[in-house]
Amino acid sequence: MDRLKDKVALVTGGSRGIGAAVAKRLAREGATVAITYTSSGDSANAVVAAIEADHGRAMAIHADSADIDAVRAAVAATVERFQRLDVLVNNAGIAKLGTITDYSLEDLDRMIAVNVKGLFVATQEAVRHMEEGGRVINIGSISSEFMPIAGGSVYAMTKAAVAGLTRGLARDLGPRGITVNNVQPGRVDTEMTRSSRESAGDDLASDKVLQMIAVHRYGTCDEVAGLIAYLAGPEAAFVTGANLRIDGGTSA
Repeated sequence: MDRLKDKVALVTGGSRGIGAAVAKRLAREGATVAITYTSSGDSANAVVAAIEADHGRAMAIHADSADIDAVRAAVAATVERFQRLDVLVNNAGIAKLGTITDYSLEDLDRMIAVNVKGLFVATQEAVRHMEEGGRVINIGSISSEFMPIAGGSVYAMTKAAVAGLTRGLARDLGPRGITVNNVQPGRVDTEMTRSSRESAGDDLASDKVLQMIAVHRYGTCDEVAGLIAYLAGPEAAFVTGANLRIDGGTSA
């Protein structure tokens, strides 16, 4: 597959889970890929190695998405190394659950810094380098519209901000031929999901969210990556400002 041949993509938070799957999928579509990571250096290097083993080109950049200077530097490093930037996938994100009665301002600031401010700055920097046909793809969550459990209010707030920003940016960047879309996964089988379930004491039989999924299973990282690959490609040139659910019917 070469739909993204000669394109350069930057995937934030690309060392694990959905981000890693996206990086590998975009590389299989022909893109040269840069990924950022915060703490999983070995995992990031493994993603790069896997892409290179499949005859692709990739690089890993250490950058905490809460660090604005690091985010800007990651975009600059990508452009310096590969001479262009065509696709930005804003995947980096964190989830700290808790009810408002005991949610700390420190946790609130961290959630906003990574999930909203870091995404905004990465986009601001990336679009300076994009030409017509550029793609910005945000990874939001169905939590922006559908929150079935207690303790997710702040996470939902940050993802609702991403959904609103996506619509506005589509207007700002449309005249330049740059599309902006937001992929909103439901429950996907990732390391973070498994850890969250275990910390809550849930097994698959008692997982309340699983019981709400119409197809009666979690999604996979590769399924989400497939949707992102479509949005990054030429067939999606008329799709912009969209908040696209991929949740197995959870919110149907």
